[in-house]
Amino acid sequence: MTKKSCKIQFIESKYSSIELTIDQKLAEHLTVENSPILFGCRTGICGTCIVAVEGNIPPPSSEEKELLEVLAPENPKARLACQIQLTNDIQITKIK
Repeated sequence: MTKKSCKIQFIESKYSSIELTIDQKLAEHLTVENSPILFGCRTGICGTCIVAVEGNIPPPSSEEKELLEVLAPENPKARLACQIQLTNDIQITKIK
């Protein structure tokens, strides 16, 4: 049986978990009203939505990796929430 959805948990947050379909982007679902994550450009160039991710997801693109090396060089779990491709359940924590 093929998995059709992913559960996203927002650790250290009052926000409830959500379920989205495989390959959906968080930035397409989360809005100012329902998001524990701040978004800026939603294209991966501003770094506003940087988070730490627990779970197995595809690696960052070379452009995202370049920005992460500047914003969180010592954090291998750092990702830009707007660029995460959902393939499995994940847990997200804000990077302070």
